[in-house]
Amino acid sequence: MERARAAALYLAMVFGAGFVLGTVRVLVIVPRIGERAAELLELPLMVTIVALAARFITRRFASAIRGARAWRQVGLIALGCMLAADIGVGVALRGMTLWDALFARDPLSGTAYYLALGFLALAPWLFARTGQRLATPPQP
Repeated sequence: MERARAAALYLAMVFGAGFVLGTVRVLVIVPRIGERAAELLELPLMVTIVALAARFITRRFASAIRGARAWRQVGLIALGCMLAADIGVGVALRGMTLWDALFARDPLSGTAYYLALGFLALAPWLFARTGQRLATPPQP
């Protein structure tokens, strides 16, 4: 249950920020500089948000969730929900087809997007490992 709660909070933080940034990107930035440039401009902000959110949830749930496998599961749950949410927004709000929402992306910014999703899935595990290593005193 705690894994699902951690994944839901992680997703809410990342998706909420992404929804706001995506709206600004589509309505304000894309008309000025184009889709590819706008997506690539947004990407570092989203990766930073993912890192901050992962750091937050690994600290908040550190006493309830233990082990690398559990943290990988948190990341995979969040990834699945993020893909579903992205598809939902693309289909419902942007009028895209399911295929377009998943695969009709610019080769450069689309690849960067999927790499960022990979980071989203791995970040809780990475930050939990780092936090655990820092919390463990060095052995003499």
